[in-house]
Amino acid sequence: MTSATGAPAAATRRRMNPTLRRVFRNKSIMFGSVIIVGLVIVALIGPWITPMDPLQQDIWERYEAPRGLWVDGEFNTRYILGADELGRDLLSRLIIGARVSLMVGLIATGISLVFGVILGAISGYVGGIVDDVIMRVMDVLLALPGILLAIAIVAALGPNIVNAMVAIAIVRIPTMARVVRSDVLAVKTEEFVEAAKALGQSHLIVLFKHILINAWAPALVLATLGMGTAIVAEAALSFLGLGTQPPQVSWGRMLSVGREAIRSAPHVTLYPGIAITIVVLGFSLLGDGLRDVFDRRLKDT
Repeated sequence: MTSATGAPAAATRRRMNPTLRRVFRNKSIMFGSVIIVGLVIVALIGPWITPMDPLQQDIWERYEAPRGLWVDGEFNTRYILGADELGRDLLSRLIIGARVSLMVGLIATGISLVFGVILGAISGYVGGIVDDVIMRVMDVLLALPGILLAIAIVAALGPNIVNAMVAIAIVRIPTMARVVRSDVLAVKTEEFVEAAKALGQSHLIVLFKHILINAWAPALVLATLGMGTAIVAEAALSFLGLGTQPPQVSWGRMLSVGREAIRSAPHVTLYPGIAITIVVLGFSLLGDGLRDVFDRRLKDT
């Protein structure tokens, strides 16, 4: 009985994709995933778990120090992490701000991933003058400091969260395009690609069905790492007043408005800074782990 039930289980383990096994065994991926899943849960249920209205002002509680969960032996839900310059609850604003950070990371990274993959794939597959034109444009964008380019784009389009996401995406496209191009150049010389061409398959089918399907891993890793970069970039733009605008709540804007009282009320900037650090750490760990898993040099280890 034992061998009959044990054999299928053993066979299942042997048939498990080696890449999937490495994913579950990678501590960086697991730890980073826990942080990211926690952020997603907070963002989704944020409006139902905030202890106070994040927009409610109470000037008499201005810069109120953190009170903690227990006050005079009773459970406390007011100003657990303190209040900001207008007496608004910091914990509630941190919870709501998680939505903005996640939205910026997902949308900005998604835009850069789509356009970066398309441009990189076309450049690497077509080659010639098309490759030269696309890569020279990417080189020009890469030559400019990322944050300065983002500031210039937002200044030209107008300061708001949508334009900030567009600017962050544009800054990330060149790096994504170059990574995809390098992998397309490597894969398109493989024998199975030549066989597909010999069978008369169209260039679009060869590119998307045979080349990109085998060149997506580096782009995925870069996109994961780019999520953390996008969140930091949004925080920087909001800190400069070019990102989210009142009454929107974001961690970067919380840092911006709290800098004036950083000595008298350090908690106003401390907690948003810690939140940004933890989230960026989560995406960095996930990206590093995925890079280790999909690194071709490590696939046989």
